[in-house]
Amino acid sequence: MALAAGLAASPTATAGPGARDHASPTAGRALVGHLTWRGRTRLSARPAAGIRPVARASLGAGERLIGLGDGWGELHDRPARPADPGLAPAAPATPVVASNPDLAATFDGIDHFDQRSANQGNQASLEPPDQGLCVGRGFVMETVNQSLRVFTTSGLAQGQVTDLNTFYGYPPAVDYHNWRRGPFVTDPSCLFDSDTRRWFHLALTVDTTINGVFLGPNHLDLAVSRTPNPLGGWDLFSIPAQDDGTDGTPFHGCTGGPCLGDYPHMGLDANGLYISTNEYALFGDQFTSAQVYAISKRALAAGGPDVPVVHLDHLSVFGSPGFTVWPAQAPGRRFAAENGGTEYFLSSMAAPEAGSATGASDRIALWALTNTGSLDSPAPALGLDVTTVPAEPYAIPPRSDQRPGETPLGDCLNAACMGRDPFTEAEAVLDSGDSRMQQVVYAAGTVWGALDTAVQVGGEVRAGIAWFVVAPTWSGDALGASMRAQGYLAVAGQNVTYPAVAALPSGRGAMAFTLVGPDHFPSAAYALLDPSTGVGAVHVAAEGAGPSDGFTGYRFFVGDPAVARWGDYGAAVARPGSIWIASEYVGQTCSYAIFNLDSTCGGTRTQFANWGTRISRITP
Repeated sequence: MALAAGLAASPTATAGPGARDHASPTAGRALVGHLTWRGRTRLSARPAAGIRPVARASLGAGERLIGLGDGWGELHDRPARPADPGLAPAAPATPVVASNPDLAATFDGIDHFDQRSANQGNQASLEPPDQGLCVGRGFVMETVNQSLRVFTTSGLAQGQVTDLNTFYGYPPAVDYHNWRRGPFVTDPSCLFDSDTRRWFHLALTVDTTINGVFLGPNHLDLAVSRTPNPLGGWDLFSIPAQDDGTDGTPFHGCTGGPCLGDYPHMGLDANGLYISTNEYALFGDQFTSAQVYAISKRALAAGGPDVPVVHLDHLSVFGSPGFTVWPAQAPGRRFAAENGGTEYFLSSMAAPEAGSATGASDRIALWALTNTGSLDSPAPALGLDVTTVPAEPYAIPPRSDQRPGETPLGDCLNAACMGRDPFTEAEAVLDSGDSRMQQVVYAAGTVWGALDTAVQVGGEVRAGIAWFVVAPTWSGDALGASMRAQGYLAVAGQNVTYPAVAALPSGRGAMAFTLVGPDHFPSAAYALLDPSTGVGAVHVAAEGAGPSDGFTGYRFFVGDPAVARWGDYGAAVARPGSIWIASEYVGQTCSYAIFNLDSTCGGTRTQFANWGTRISRITP
C-alpha cells in the first residue's frame, strides 16, 4: 500500500467571518485538496503473517532497550500545570451511590496486556489508555492506543485484538526480532454513521526511523469500512499534517520545521465527517492553533481514490488560538439543518494554548461550520463562525491521588530489579487533564460538552468536572448562543476525571468518567445528565481492583516529578434507547511476590503497566 501524493492544498476560498464581532476573528482561510488513498485492509481473527510471536515471559525484557513509549517526551503530552488553588470554583458534593438501576450491561474492554500482546507481542508499552468507542449494527468497536477490537453488543469478542500498525498497513510498532521500530500510531478514535452505514476509524501516525526517531512527516490516517460490518474490508485514506509546505501542505512556520496534528477527533453531521487537531511544532513547544478538516461522508462511503477535503487553519477567537475545537456527534440522525447544514464544535479557554495566563476561564466558545451540504459539490463553500458564551468558572485541575494498594512495579524498582533507582518510588498521582473540552454532542437542538476542572468540594481542592449545554441562535447569518444549562460534578474527598458526554434525541444524557481517590482505586463510573434537573448521583459501573502501577508514574522512567498518565479521553455513544460508555479503570491487582514470579500476573497486566478499560450500556 504505497503512499501516493499528499494533500494538494491550495487557498481557494476564505472561511466565513466570525460571530460578526470584529474582536473575535475565526479561521483565516479554507484550503481545498484531496485525501491520499492508501489502499485497503481487513480486520482478521488470524495472527499477522510473517511476524514471529514474542514469548509471553519476555514481554517486558526488550522494552528496556527499544519498546517503552514513555508518553511525556513523545507528543506534547506533558501534564499541564494546575491552576492556583484559589481559582478553583466551589461545587456542591455529588453523592456516590451503590445501586445501578440504569446499568443494562458491562464488560471489560482492551487492557494493557491485550494492547501489548497484539501482533504477537511486537508492540510498545504505552500510557495513557486513549480510548475510542463506536456502536452500530449489533457491534461494539473499541480502540485504545495502538489497538482495536470488535465485540457484539452482548460483550462477546469477535476475533483477536488487532494492532493499528497492521490495520493501517505499516511495519510492526516494534519488531523485537530485528530490533526495528515502525511508524508511531497514536490517539485513535472511531464513529459509526447510521446514514451511510459505515464505520470510521481515525489515528495520528508519525513517521520514524528504524530506531524510532521522528522524521517529520505525520498524517491523519482514516479508515472507512466498505460495508456495515466492521469485520469486512476497509478503505484507507491519509491526510498529511506536518504543514511545513511539503506533501502539498500549507506552511505554518513551526519551530524546527514540521508541525504535528496532535489529538485528532471526529464529528458527523448530515453531510460531512469533521476532524479537528491541535497543531504543535513536532520538534519544539510552539502551539499554532486548532485545525479542522471537512470531508463529504458520502464520498468516503463510496470509496475510491479521489475524495476532496477542506482544511480550515488559523482558527482563533478574540485573538487567541482555538484549542481542542471538538466537533459534535449527533444521535438518531437529528442533525442541524440550518444554513445549508451546520456542524457545531465547542472549545474551552483556560489552557495556556488558548492564551490563558492563569489556567482559568469563565467562557467557552461555540463554533459553527455552515453550508456543509456543499461538501458534495465540486467546489465546497463553507463558512466558519464562532462566538463565546459566559460560563461557570473552571480551572486546570490538580493531580488525582489514589487509594493505597499493591504497586509491584514500584516495589520492583525500589528493589533495584532494573538497576539502581536514585529515587524512592511511591504510589503515583494521576494526571487529571488540562481543562480542554472533551467529547461534544448535538442533541435536542443544543450542544453538549464537559471538561476537567479544579473544584472546591468538602473543604478541599479536587479534580472535578464542569458540564455545559449550549443553545445556538442565528440572526440572519450571525451566530449567537446562550447557556441552556451548566453545572459541576464533584465528589467530596475524591476525584472525577476525563468526562465523555452522550445524549439521546429526547435530551436525556449521561456522562462517563473515572472515579479515583483515597476511597477508590481508578474506577469506571457514570452519572445521568438532564438539562432540566442537572447531574445525578455517581454510579460505579466497575470498581477498580488496584491502583495505577504504570511506568509513567515512576521517576526511574520519566524523571522528577512523576505524574502517571491517565485519560487522555474516554468515549460515550448514544444508540436508540440507550447510551454506551467507555472509561479507563484498573481491573486487576497483584502482589510483588507474584509479580516477581510472573510479571504479567496471570495475563492481567504487563511488567510496565496495568491499566484497563470498561464498556457499559446504560438506559437513562
